[in-house]
Amino acid sequence: MMDRLLEHLGELLACDSQNPPRAFDGDASMFRHCRKTLEVAGFTVEITDYGDGHVNLYARRGNPEMLFNCHLDTVPVGEGWTKPALELTVEDGRAWGRGACDIKGAAAALLTVAESTDEPMAILFSSDEEGAGGCCVKNFLTAPENREFSQVVVCEPTGCEAILAHRGFLSVKGRFFGVMGHSSEFRALADNANHRAARWLSAALDYCQAEADAGRHTCFNLGLFNGGTKSNVIAGDARVHYSARLGPGQSNEQLFDALKGLGGAEQWVEWDIPFAGPPLPAGGRNDEGSRDFCRQHGLNIGEPVGFWTEASLFSDAGLSAMVLGPGDIAQAHAVDEWVTLDQLERATGIYQAIVSAG
Repeated sequence: MMDRLLEHLGELLACDSQNPPRAFDGDASMFRHCRKTLEVAGFTVEITDYGDGHVNLYARRGNPEMLFNCHLDTVPVGEGWTKPALELTVEDGRAWGRGACDIKGAAAALLTVAESTDEPMAILFSSDEEGAGGCCVKNFLTAPENREFSQVVVCEPTGCEAILAHRGFLSVKGRFFGVMGHSSEFRALADNANHRAARWLSAALDYCQAEADAGRHTCFNLGLFNGGTKSNVIAGDARVHYSARLGPGQSNEQLFDALKGLGGAEQWVEWDIPFAGPPLPAGGRNDEGSRDFCRQHGLNIGEPVGFWTEASLFSDAGLSAMVLGPGDIAQAHAVDEWVTLDQLERATGIYQAIVSAG
């Protein structure tokens, strides 16, 4: 079974699915390979291409009660690799390649399970998770029949433990406006867009620290800050891009509302929210459905994690959702990304047992 799993993984890794630039479509080799494998295994396969690299492959056999979800896009390769990034290398009990851990290894495990049994099974392969867009899953969930599954398993790396809760993800861009002029003018203290952004940032950091002191741990990160033209010109424009990760029970909307006007920012800023994903569980749900599922299948339940997954999108749509996949998040997005063969084998066994149990 491991040989076949690695064959699948090699095919998936060889397809350049970096996001960005997300330069592929529904005819990409990874989708062709999945489609061929699943159709031979008796699945009905539907590929929906929304354009710009947003592609869903939905495969269904029989009348399954649960859905596996696995994204096939990866983060960019980056520099510094000592292994070929877009091909499979197997050494020292590890499988190497961009996406081996996050999460083409899980996809290979699902394909292996799909062709090793004839039990009912449903898989959604999507392709825009790494861009923090969620277009694929959100579009999938617009169909009422796709919201009837009793359980969704999202196959992100969790060391093969079932994760029932994780932080949300909020991405916010801001453009601060100033009044350009010569830096010899005293008004630069108030009119400089960089200064206005800095006042907002200082107040935002104080707010998030106060939340943490009160036991509401808010992960806040200013990832990008740029503005102005020269040191002797009052900056007329400054741009920021921050992210926040909130725990279950916290609200992206409430945090954004609390931060947006700090430091007098409401007078001179325009905000844009490229993406907001809620924590898991979402939509006012609890984790009892997933907890019951774990008890039924003898799955080990792990502690909540800090990274975000699309499980929260399913939960927000009213489905019971959890995260369970091979590998360690520490290897995800890393140079020389890898996953152990033991983890791949273990995940395959877990997925197969779930499917066989019906």
